Amino acid sequence: MILLRYNDFSTGGELFLKFYDYPIISKESSLPVFLVSVGLNEWQYHVKCDKGDNYAKALYCTKGSGVLIMNGEKHIIKPYTAFFIPAGCPHEYYSTDESWDTHWIKPSGKSCPDMLKALGFDKPKIFPLPKEEITYLDHCFRCMHEALLSDKVDGNFRASGYLYSFFIELSRLAAKGKGSVQIAPAVTKAIAYIDENYMKQPGLESISKAAGVSSQHLCRLFRQTLNCRPMEYIIKRKIQAAKMLLAETQKTVDQIAEETGFCDSSYFCKIFKRFESITPSQFRSIEQALPNSYSFAPFRIKNLFA
Repeated sequence: MILLRYNDFSTGGELFLKFYDYPIISKESSLPVFLVSVGLNEWQYHVKCDKGDNYAKALYCTKGSGVLIMNGEKHIIKPYTAFFIPAGCPHEYYSTDESWDTHWIKPSGKSCPDMLKALGFDKPKIFPLPKEEITYLDHCFRCMHEALLSDKVDGNFRASGYLYSFFIELSRLAAKGKGSVQIAPAVTKAIAYIDENYMKQPGLESISKAAGVSSQHLCRLFRQTLNCRPMEYIIKRKIQAAKMLLAETQKTVDQIAEETGFCDSSYFCKIFKRFESITPSQFRSIEQALPNSYSFAPFRIKNLFA
Protein backbone atom coordinates (compact mmCIF):
# COMPACT_ATOMS: atom_id res chain seq x y z
CA MET A 1 0.00 0.00 0.00
CA ILE A 2 1.31 3.40 -1.02
CA LEU A 3 -0.11 6.48 0.66
CA LEU A 4 0.98 9.92 -0.46
CA ARG A 5 -0.01 13.36 0.78
CA TYR A 6 1.42 16.51 -0.66
CA ASN A 7 0.79 20.21 -1.12
CA ASP A 8 0.25 21.51 -4.62
CA PHE A 9 1.21 25.16 -4.42
CA SER A 10 -0.03 25.87 -7.95
CA THR A 11 -3.56 25.57 -6.55
CA GLY A 12 -2.96 27.61 -3.42
CA GLY A 13 -1.44 24.86 -1.31
CA GLU A 14 -4.51 22.58 -1.38
CA LEU A 15 -3.88 19.15 0.13
CA PHE A 16 -4.27 16.22 -2.25
CA LEU A 17 -4.52 12.55 -1.35
CA LYS A 18 -3.37 9.46 -3.18
CA PHE A 19 -3.37 5.83 -2.21
CA TYR A 20 -2.48 2.77 -4.20
CA ASP A 21 -3.16 -0.64 -2.64
CA TYR A 22 -1.44 -3.65 -4.18
CA PRO A 23 -2.12 -6.56 -1.79
CA ILE A 24 0.21 -9.54 -1.80
CA ILE A 25 -1.97 -12.23 -3.35
CA SER A 26 -1.81 -15.55 -1.50
CA LYS A 27 -4.70 -17.60 -0.11
CA GLU A 28 -7.34 -15.33 -1.61
CA SER A 29 -6.35 -16.47 -5.11
CA SER A 30 -8.58 -19.49 -4.45
CA LEU A 31 -11.62 -17.19 -4.20
CA PRO A 32 -13.91 -16.98 -7.26
CA VAL A 33 -13.34 -13.21 -7.33
CA PHE A 34 -10.69 -11.24 -5.46
CA LEU A 35 -9.16 -7.78 -5.40
CA VAL A 36 -5.92 -7.12 -7.27
CA SER A 37 -5.58 -3.40 -6.58
CA VAL A 38 -7.54 -0.34 -5.51
CA GLY A 39 -6.54 3.30 -5.51
CA LEU A 40 -7.50 6.95 -5.41
CA ASN A 41 -5.95 9.86 -7.26
CA GLU A 42 -7.23 13.31 -6.39
CA TRP A 43 -5.25 14.60 -9.34
CA GLN A 44 -5.16 12.01 -12.09
CA TYR A 45 -1.90 11.73 -13.99
CA HIS A 46 -1.67 10.74 -17.66
CA VAL A 47 -2.25 7.01 -18.20
CA LYS A 48 -1.67 5.33 -21.57
CA CYS A 49 -1.96 1.56 -22.22
CA ASP A 50 -1.58 0.85 -25.93
CA LYS A 51 -2.10 -2.88 -25.41
CA GLY A 52 -4.54 -2.61 -22.52
CA ASP A 53 -4.18 -3.76 -18.94
CA ASN A 54 -3.82 -7.35 -17.78
CA TYR A 55 -6.88 -6.84 -15.59
CA ALA A 56 -10.27 -5.23 -16.08
CA LYS A 57 -10.56 -1.85 -14.39
CA ALA A 58 -13.51 0.15 -13.06
CA LEU A 59 -13.12 3.86 -12.35
CA TYR A 60 -15.36 6.67 -11.19
CA CYS A 61 -14.81 10.36 -10.52
CA THR A 62 -16.60 12.96 -8.39
CA LYS A 63 -14.89 16.20 -9.38
CA GLY A 64 -12.93 17.80 -12.17
CA SER A 65 -12.93 16.54 -15.73
CA GLY A 66 -10.75 14.51 -18.01
CA VAL A 67 -10.45 12.76 -21.35
CA LEU A 68 -10.80 9.03 -21.92
CA ILE A 69 -9.76 7.37 -25.17
CA MET A 70 -10.88 3.76 -25.68
CA ASN A 71 -10.60 1.85 -28.94
CA GLY A 72 -9.70 5.08 -30.71
CA GLU A 73 -12.80 6.96 -29.50
CA LYS A 74 -12.43 10.09 -27.41
CA HIS A 75 -14.81 10.82 -24.50
CA ILE A 76 -15.07 13.77 -22.13
CA ILE A 77 -15.43 12.52 -18.55
CA LYS A 78 -17.32 14.89 -16.29
CA PRO A 79 -17.88 14.76 -12.51
CA TYR A 80 -19.98 11.83 -11.28
CA THR A 81 -19.15 9.61 -14.21
CA ALA A 82 -17.97 6.00 -14.13
CA PHE A 83 -16.23 4.00 -16.81
CA PHE A 84 -15.25 0.38 -17.22
CA ILE A 85 -12.24 -0.81 -19.20
CA PRO A 86 -12.08 -4.54 -20.01
CA ALA A 87 -8.78 -6.39 -19.77
CA GLY A 88 -6.74 -6.04 -22.94
CA CYS A 89 -8.66 -2.97 -24.15
CA PRO A 90 -6.29 -0.21 -25.39
CA HIS A 91 -6.98 3.01 -23.51
CA GLU A 92 -5.66 6.37 -22.45
CA TYR A 93 -6.94 8.94 -19.98
CA TYR A 94 -5.72 12.22 -18.59
CA SER A 95 -6.92 15.26 -16.69
CA THR A 96 -8.16 18.43 -18.36
CA ASP A 97 -8.72 20.06 -15.00
CA GLU A 98 -6.57 21.01 -12.05
CA SER A 99 -8.22 18.40 -9.84
CA TRP A 100 -9.73 15.46 -11.71
CA ASP A 101 -10.12 12.66 -9.17
CA THR A 102 -10.34 8.97 -10.03
CA HIS A 103 -11.26 6.04 -7.84
CA TRP A 104 -10.20 2.76 -9.42
CA ILE A 105 -10.27 -0.95 -8.68
CA LYS A 106 -9.04 -4.07 -10.48
CA PRO A 107 -10.67 -7.49 -9.89
CA SER A 108 -9.46 -10.97 -10.78
CA GLY A 109 -10.34 -14.60 -10.13
CA LYS A 110 -11.60 -17.63 -12.03
CA SER A 111 -15.20 -16.42 -11.88
CA CYS A 112 -14.39 -12.76 -12.50
CA PRO A 113 -15.25 -12.81 -16.24
CA ASP A 114 -18.59 -14.48 -15.50
CA MET A 115 -19.38 -12.01 -12.72
CA LEU A 116 -18.54 -9.02 -14.88
CA LYS A 117 -20.57 -10.35 -17.80
CA ALA A 118 -23.58 -11.07 -15.60
CA LEU A 119 -23.46 -7.48 -14.30
CA GLY A 120 -23.10 -5.96 -17.77
CA PHE A 121 -19.38 -5.24 -17.62
CA ASP A 122 -18.12 -7.41 -20.47
CA LYS A 123 -17.61 -4.45 -22.82
CA PRO A 124 -16.26 -0.89 -22.49
CA LYS A 125 -18.83 1.25 -20.72
CA ILE A 126 -19.21 4.90 -19.71
CA PHE A 127 -22.19 6.07 -17.69
CA PRO A 128 -23.30 8.86 -15.31
CA LEU A 129 -23.63 8.28 -11.58
CA PRO A 130 -26.57 9.79 -9.67
CA LYS A 131 -24.80 12.22 -7.35
CA GLU A 132 -27.24 11.63 -4.51
CA GLU A 133 -26.89 7.82 -4.67
CA ILE A 134 -23.18 7.05 -4.62
CA THR A 135 -22.89 6.86 -0.81
CA TYR A 136 -22.91 3.06 -0.74
CA LEU A 137 -20.52 2.83 -3.70
CA ASP A 138 -18.10 5.11 -1.84
CA HIS A 139 -18.59 3.02 1.29
CA CYS A 140 -17.59 -0.20 -0.49
CA PHE A 141 -14.59 1.55 -2.05
CA ARG A 142 -13.35 2.93 1.28
CA CYS A 143 -13.93 -0.39 3.03
CA MET A 144 -11.71 -2.20 0.53
CA HIS A 145 -8.89 0.24 1.30
CA GLU A 146 -9.46 0.09 5.06
CA ALA A 147 -9.56 -3.72 5.09
CA LEU A 148 -6.18 -3.88 3.36
CA LEU A 149 -4.77 -1.16 5.59
CA SER A 150 -5.87 -2.77 8.86
CA ASP A 151 -4.95 -6.40 8.19
CA LYS A 152 -1.86 -7.33 6.19
CA VAL A 153 -2.62 -11.08 6.31
CA ASP A 154 -6.34 -11.61 5.75
CA GLY A 155 -7.41 -8.09 4.80
CA ASN A 156 -7.87 -9.00 1.14
CA PHE A 157 -10.47 -11.62 2.04
CA ARG A 158 -12.62 -8.86 3.54
CA ALA A 159 -11.71 -6.48 0.73
CA SER A 160 -12.78 -9.05 -1.87
CA GLY A 161 -16.19 -9.25 -0.20
CA TYR A 162 -16.57 -5.50 -0.56
CA LEU A 163 -15.35 -5.81 -4.16
CA TYR A 164 -18.34 -7.97 -5.01
CA SER A 165 -20.71 -5.50 -3.33
CA PHE A 166 -19.00 -2.65 -5.18
CA PHE A 167 -19.71 -4.19 -8.59
CA ILE A 168 -23.29 -5.05 -7.66
CA GLU A 169 -23.87 -1.41 -6.73
CA LEU A 170 -21.99 -0.11 -9.75
CA SER A 171 -24.20 -2.26 -11.98
CA ARG A 172 -27.33 -0.89 -10.30
CA LEU A 173 -26.17 2.68 -10.78
CA ALA A 174 -25.25 1.99 -14.40
CA ALA A 175 -28.75 0.70 -15.05
CA LYS A 176 -30.23 3.69 -13.23
CA GLY A 177 -28.25 6.00 -15.48
CA LYS A 178 -30.02 4.43 -18.44
CA GLY A 179 -33.37 4.75 -16.69
CA SER A 180 -33.89 0.99 -16.69
CA VAL A 181 -34.15 0.18 -12.99
CA GLN A 182 -37.59 1.60 -12.42
CA ILE A 183 -39.75 -1.32 -11.31
CA ALA A 184 -43.12 -1.18 -13.00
CA PRO A 185 -45.97 -0.48 -10.55
CA ALA A 186 -47.76 -3.51 -11.96
CA VAL A 187 -44.93 -5.78 -10.80
CA THR A 188 -44.99 -4.25 -7.32
CA LYS A 189 -48.76 -4.75 -7.11
CA ALA A 190 -48.50 -8.31 -8.39
CA ILE A 191 -45.82 -9.23 -5.85
CA ALA A 192 -47.90 -7.74 -3.02
CA TYR A 193 -50.91 -9.75 -4.19
CA ILE A 194 -48.84 -12.94 -4.40
CA ASP A 195 -47.43 -12.35 -0.90
CA GLU A 196 -50.96 -12.27 0.48
CA ASN A 197 -52.40 -15.13 -1.58
CA TYR A 198 -49.66 -17.57 -2.62
CA MET A 199 -51.04 -20.29 -0.36
CA LYS A 200 -54.44 -20.06 -2.12
CA GLN A 201 -53.14 -21.04 -5.57
CA PRO A 202 -53.85 -17.69 -7.28
CA GLY A 203 -54.17 -17.89 -11.05
CA LEU A 204 -52.53 -15.65 -13.63
CA GLU A 205 -55.85 -13.94 -14.38
CA SER A 206 -56.45 -12.89 -10.76
CA ILE A 207 -52.84 -11.68 -10.38
CA SER A 208 -53.10 -9.64 -13.60
CA LYS A 209 -56.35 -8.12 -12.42
CA ALA A 210 -54.75 -7.10 -9.12
CA ALA A 211 -51.81 -5.61 -11.03
CA GLY A 212 -54.09 -3.73 -13.42
CA VAL A 213 -52.56 -5.07 -16.64
CA SER A 214 -53.19 -7.88 -19.10
CA SER A 215 -51.80 -11.35 -18.40
CA GLN A 216 -49.50 -11.14 -21.42
CA HIS A 217 -48.09 -7.77 -20.35
CA LEU A 218 -47.59 -8.95 -16.77
CA CYS A 219 -45.62 -11.99 -17.97
CA ARG A 220 -43.42 -9.71 -20.04
CA LEU A 221 -42.82 -7.38 -17.08
CA PHE A 222 -41.93 -10.30 -14.79
CA ARG A 223 -39.46 -11.65 -17.32
CA GLN A 224 -37.83 -8.24 -17.64
CA THR A 225 -37.70 -7.57 -13.90
CA LEU A 226 -37.35 -10.98 -12.20
CA ASN A 227 -36.29 -13.25 -15.06
CA CYS A 228 -39.22 -15.59 -14.45
CA ARG A 229 -42.94 -15.79 -15.12
CA PRO A 230 -45.56 -14.96 -12.46
CA MET A 231 -46.51 -18.61 -11.86
CA GLU A 232 -42.85 -19.58 -11.39
CA TYR A 233 -42.45 -16.69 -8.97
CA ILE A 234 -45.38 -18.06 -6.95
CA ILE A 235 -43.61 -21.41 -6.60
CA LYS A 236 -40.44 -19.66 -5.44
CA ARG A 237 -42.47 -17.62 -2.96
CA LYS A 238 -44.00 -20.82 -1.60
CA ILE A 239 -40.56 -22.38 -1.23
CA GLN A 240 -39.38 -19.25 0.58
CA ALA A 241 -42.22 -19.60 3.09
CA ALA A 242 -41.58 -23.33 3.42
CA LYS A 243 -37.92 -22.78 4.18
CA MET A 244 -38.79 -20.42 7.00
CA LEU A 245 -41.18 -22.97 8.49
CA LEU A 246 -38.68 -25.82 8.09
CA ALA A 247 -35.97 -23.86 9.84
CA GLU A 248 -38.00 -22.19 12.58
CA THR A 249 -40.72 -24.70 13.51
CA GLN A 250 -41.21 -28.39 14.20
CA LYS A 251 -44.19 -28.72 11.86
CA THR A 252 -44.24 -31.83 9.71
CA VAL A 253 -43.50 -31.76 6.00
CA ASP A 254 -47.17 -32.56 5.35
CA GLN A 255 -48.29 -29.59 7.44
CA ILE A 256 -45.84 -27.23 5.75
CA ALA A 257 -46.87 -28.42 2.29
CA GLU A 258 -50.50 -27.68 3.14
CA GLU A 259 -49.78 -24.29 4.74
CA THR A 260 -47.73 -23.07 1.77
CA GLY A 261 -50.29 -24.09 -0.84
CA PHE A 262 -48.77 -27.21 -2.36
CA CYS A 263 -51.34 -29.81 -3.36
CA ASP A 264 -49.62 -32.58 -1.39
CA SER A 265 -46.33 -33.33 0.35
CA SER A 266 -45.06 -35.53 -2.47
CA TYR A 267 -45.36 -32.70 -5.00
CA PHE A 268 -43.90 -30.27 -2.45
CA CYS A 269 -40.81 -32.45 -1.94
CA LYS A 270 -40.36 -32.86 -5.69
CA ILE A 271 -40.54 -29.11 -6.38
CA PHE A 272 -38.39 -28.23 -3.36
CA LYS A 273 -35.61 -30.56 -4.49
CA ARG A 274 -35.80 -29.24 -8.06
CA PHE A 275 -35.10 -25.69 -6.87
CA GLU A 276 -32.86 -26.35 -3.86
CA SER A 277 -31.07 -29.60 -4.85
CA ILE A 278 -31.89 -31.10 -1.43
CA THR A 279 -35.08 -32.42 0.18
CA PRO A 280 -37.10 -30.43 2.74
CA SER A 281 -35.93 -32.79 5.49
CA GLN A 282 -32.29 -32.34 4.51
CA PHE A 283 -32.76 -28.57 4.49
CA ARG A 284 -34.28 -28.69 7.97
CA SER A 285 -31.41 -30.80 9.32
CA ILE A 286 -28.85 -28.33 8.01
CA GLU A 287 -30.63 -25.17 9.15
CA GLN A 288 -31.67 -26.39 12.58
CA ALA A 289 -28.15 -27.63 13.27
CA LEU A 290 -26.87 -24.05 13.08
CA PRO A 291 -26.37 -22.12 16.35
CA ASN A 292 -28.99 -19.59 17.42
CA SER A 293 -26.83 -16.71 16.21
CA TYR A 294 -27.72 -17.82 12.67
CA SER A 295 -31.46 -17.65 13.13
CA PHE A 296 -31.85 -15.54 9.99
CA ALA A 297 -30.50 -18.31 7.77
CA PRO A 298 -33.92 -19.14 6.22
CA PHE A 299 -33.83 -15.80 4.41
CA ARG A 300 -30.93 -16.99 2.26
CA ILE A 301 -33.17 -18.04 -0.60
CA LYS A 302 -31.45 -19.85 -3.42
CA ASN A 303 -32.61 -19.08 -6.94
CA LEU A 304 -35.16 -16.46 -5.85
CA PHE A 305 -34.41 -14.40 -8.94
CA ALA A 306 -33.04 -17.22 -11.11
